[in-house]
Amino acid sequence: MLIIFKAIIIAIVEGITEFLPISSTGHMILVGDLIKFNGSDFSDMYEVVIQLGAILAVVVLYWAKIREMIVSFFKFEKKGIRFWLNIIVATIPAMIMGFALNKIIKQYLFNSKTVIIGFVVGGILLIVIENNFRKRENSNTVVRKLEDISYGQAFKVGLFQCLAMWPGMSRSASTIMGGWVAGLSTTVATEFSFFLAIPVMIGASGLELKKFDFSSVAANEKIALAVGFVVAFITALLVVDRFIAFLKKKPMRTFAIYRLSVAAIFIILVALNVIK
Repeated sequence: MLIIFKAIIIAIVEGITEFLPISSTGHMILVGDLIKFNGSDFSDMYEVVIQLGAILAVVVLYWAKIREMIVSFFKFEKKGIRFWLNIIVATIPAMIMGFALNKIIKQYLFNSKTVIIGFVVGGILLIVIENNFRKRENSNTVVRKLEDISYGQAFKVGLFQCLAMWPGMSRSASTIMGGWVAGLSTTVATEFSFFLAIPVMIGASGLELKKFDFSSVAANEKIALAVGFVVAFITALLVVDRFIAFLKKKPMRTFAIYRLSVAAIFIILVALNVIK
């Protein structure tokens, strides 16, 4: 039962953090180290499975928009074609970098110390880039509809997404910052980040899952996988809508302050050898 309890904790962490600009991977590494969950083939498999649960939440919440764009694409309408081409364009940089550097990243960057660095650097970048964006937020040049994103803007978002390969940086934070730099409104940047997550994370998760031998998974581990998937799905479902509502009222620096605070706490824990 202990493994299921730990699995539920990690799934809640994943569901809460996956689409917030605070790094789900970073949190899972830090919390996993804290509760002694990391370091096994099962824990690696589990993290991939619960990420799919979180992604399913976005598909459910935004299904009407996704369906609209699928129908529009097959009708050869401009907005549908542009939307899906933008997703492809924004996916290309991370896809290339992922194939080239995945093994190196897994080997050298998936530890508490590098995550803490990612938290700090990402937090500082959020503050700096948001402050610069706020100065031109009400400009007529800022894109306020998903359909109006240009291919060049999508590519810039894709380049920023590569920052998320450093655990602790956050895919959500990186793509939203990329959206700001490219000239998207906060709402459009955030929604584009959500849509972009679907192919990126499904593709990455699919490649990771191929490495695992499910026939060797114990009965209690199978239960943990199923429970974790559902918990991550429900948690993400509750978080995503509230995140969008939050961004319409509050600045992103709130999350930057949180990131820096968490980094400070874990620096102390590392110094005390509570985690390595």
